[in-house]
Amino acid sequence: MDRGGIFAGDDPFAIARQWLAEAEATEPNDPNAIALATVDAEGLPNVRMVLLKEIEDGAFVFYTNYGSKKAQEIEASGTAAFVMHWKSLRRQIRVRGVTEREEGPKADEYYASRSLKSRLGAWASQQSQPLSSREYLMAEVAKLAVTKGINPPRPSFWGGFRLHPVEIELWADGDFRLHDRFRWTRKTLLDSWGIQRLNP
Repeated sequence: MDRGGIFAGDDPFAIARQWLAEAEATEPNDPNAIALATVDAEGLPNVRMVLLKEIEDGAFVFYTNYGSKKAQEIEASGTAAFVMHWKSLRRQIRVRGVTEREEGPKADEYYASRSLKSRLGAWASQQSQPLSSREYLMAEVAKLAVTKGINPPRPSFWGGFRLHPVEIELWADGDFRLHDRFRWTRKTLLDSWGIQRLNP
């Protein structure tokens, strides 16, 4: 199977990191944005944009409020999926897999790297819950600035999720809509990857 050029290599995480690095030089805004999909208790899908914060050797990591709708749905199913699309590169990555929380030192380190206003905002926002007004939210942030100080700790209700894929698809635009698609699949996280070229 010919997988030269941008598809070269057998490690999909390494290829994804390379593509993201290229996108960081070409995308005007948020090259690490992903459309994250979850499913509710009735099987109805939900999708929203979040920021991918790390591509590890075996997982993709993002952060959120654990009380949010997405976090609740992830916890209930233990699964999630996302697509990452770059218009400037005309490429995308699709990922499906199983999830686990990231709420240890790595979550603390990422939380501490955020701006103070973002850290206070994480404390103030009851994500996905009804909000009476923006003024109320900003007043909560102001109160927390007084009580939490300039180095607030990471809230216990805020942290990361690590998505361990069982399927990764890499897609690149082709002439006449004859796109290049390669799919890495495995039945369990302990299995080795199988790789297939797909019809566009």
